[in-house]
Amino acid sequence: MHPTQVLFLGKQQPVSLPVCDHYAGAEKLMRKSVALQQELGPVFDITLDCEDGASAGNEAAHAQLVASIIAGADNRFERIGARVHDLGSAFFEQDVEIICKGAAPRLAYLMLPKAESLADVSAAIALIEHYSSLAGRQALPVHVLIETHGALADVFAIAALPQVQSLSFGIMDFVSAHYGAIPSAAMRSPGQFSHPLITRAKLEIAAACHAHGKVPSHNVTTDIKDNITVAADAGRAVNEFGYTRMWSIHPQQIKPILNAFTPPQSEISAAAQILLAARQAAWGPIQHEGTLHDRASYRYYWSVLQRAKNNGVALPENATTLL
Repeated sequence: MHPTQVLFLGKQQPVSLPVCDHYAGAEKLMRKSVALQQELGPVFDITLDCEDGASAGNEAAHAQLVASIIAGADNRFERIGARVHDLGSAFFEQDVEIICKGAAPRLAYLMLPKAESLADVSAAIALIEHYSSLAGRQALPVHVLIETHGALADVFAIAALPQVQSLSFGIMDFVSAHYGAIPSAAMRSPGQFSHPLITRAKLEIAAACHAHGKVPSHNVTTDIKDNITVAADAGRAVNEFGYTRMWSIHPQQIKPILNAFTPPQSEISAAAQILLAARQAAWGPIQHEGTLHDRASYRYYWSVLQRAKNNGVALPENATTLL
């Protein structure tokens, strides 16, 4: 039996996505991002932005540009998504219709910003399903930005929706929604990891995702030229807050994020040894270097190998057969 048939018996296998979600809103930056993805491989996703990262006043043409890039020959790995306007915007349905009509079969996901509630997300998904189905695509994945009080209050219910793959934390809009009660310093490090209202939101999002097998995606580092800060933020996101994905807004941020989210080589090697031995024992309990392991720890080590594979790390011999 394949490991997933044993380790996730009776449960839905957790969603697995590249650990970096890179945003680009201007045409020049979009095309540069696609070229970089071609160079590095599908180790990071690209989200083409129709909302805050795009200029205003040319929305229909911009959505058509996004659709053409996603449908184009340069989209080699089909790991390009798009952020549309929010449900309350006059441009939301237009974005969805244009992008689905032009690119639904090759679209990785749509990112939904500024949802106010579970009802908002459900309504948006219904409309996305309508236009994607017309274009021949069923169950198009949806990612949701959690950046309002209402969405945070409904976060577990939103994570439970079958179409939702990932939840992202929108730190800047979330801080702004407190109208000065949270200082601006909480939008960046070290405040973003210590202010109680921010840490509460981050932990709620991560907990909701893991409860339903979805991917929590950490907010962006706004300091785009300091790779040390990016690496430190990514390290805290994964090691202290349980995030398995993070936003990038500059190409220089991609590699520090990949490095921070890649398991250490020693853990990858141990994971391969443990899982290969477990398979040899028909997935019964084993000992490895004096420690007992069973299916509970096997699930952990399977996720280690999955993350390493997604990040383009060469796995130990025979370990690829486990994934």
